[in-house]
Amino acid sequence: MVLGLACGHVSLARAHNAWAAAYKRERAKIAAALGEHIIGIEHVGSTSILDVPAKPILDILVGIQDFDEARVCVGPMTDIGYSFRGENGIARRHYFVKGDPRTHHVHMVEIQSDNWKVTLRFRDLLRMHPHLASEYAREKEHLARVHAGDREGYQREKDKVVESILERGHIG
Repeated sequence: MVLGLACGHVSLARAHNAWAAAYKRERAKIAAALGEHIIGIEHVGSTSILDVPAKPILDILVGIQDFDEARVCVGPMTDIGYSFRGENGIARRHYFVKGDPRTHHVHMVEIQSDNWKVTLRFRDLLRMHPHLASEYAREKEHLARVHAGDREGYQREKDKVVESILERGHIG
């Protein structure tokens, strides 16, 4: 299976060229459903970075102008198979999930927000610097072994690795 991971589990898959094609198909569905309500759509997360193992779930970042106005996007997203999870722990983010097992996460944030900027900068930093991508891959593999049944623990520790790489990558 190219995409899909049961909720609560941590399992990494080797980078797969089908992830980019799956993203392009999903991007087209989201763009068609949301039209003028969105400004941009980006493939983010480890499935967007060559040679980095990833949970086999596509992370998609959707840029909006205004958080409150973007509530009109909830209906069209549910129409194309997504479940709305509110902000889900991150302020001013509309969060959507799809699939059972889970195949997609959509993070809808204001395009001028730090969330948008830092997410894209981290992705681009790893794409431009293979040594950082390799470091990130090693750390993720270690954390996935240690936290195989603890997705929250895995995420918490992975966030620390991301912060460290961003600091050393002179991202600001």
